[in-house]
Amino acid sequence: MSEENNKEVAEVKAEAAAPVDATVEAPKEEKAAGDAPKKDEKKKDIFAEIAGGEEETVKIHKAKGSKNVATGIVHVTATFNNTLVSVTDLMGNSIGWSSAGKMGFKGSRKSTAYAAQVVSQDACRQAMSHGLKAVEVRVKGPGAGRESAVRAAQGLGLDISAIKDVTAIPHNGCRPKKSRRV
Repeated sequence: MSEENNKEVAEVKAEAAAPVDATVEAPKEEKAAGDAPKKDEKKKDIFAEIAGGEEETVKIHKAKGSKNVATGIVHVTATFNNTLVSVTDLMGNSIGWSSAGKMGFKGSRKSTAYAAQVVSQDACRQAMSHGLKAVEVRVKGPGAGRESAVRAAQGLGLDISAIKDVTAIPHNGCRPKKSRRV
């Protein structure tokens, strides 16, 4: 066995003592073979990103206490002052939520369509980390972010099976506020 070890040591020494030129030429031959550099593979089309087309797949990190929920419900509450998005499983247990205030919007910017888009993306990413793939969307309220929140959820790659409007409508229940005098 000592002879075998001696042979292995001799081979390692021979590799270490090989001329430097031989190791430098090998990568040049690989490049000449037509292989493209690795950096070109990761380049993105900047104009397509600005226009909103050909978006790369979204990176989703698995949540710590992952619940493995495949289908769920996205509840969008769009008021005149804020947008709230919560994602639940079919039983109603929350697996992700977000609001415009949580995402850093203040004042009148909380009620914009862009804020609703950012909020919806955040809530859906949280839910996708639990394995969410298909959703039903329930929209409530008269706010500006109704449609953009739904589009943001669809843009992340969630399969939307249904969109329902669950805004509460009074059937002559409470007496309305007195009218505003301008």
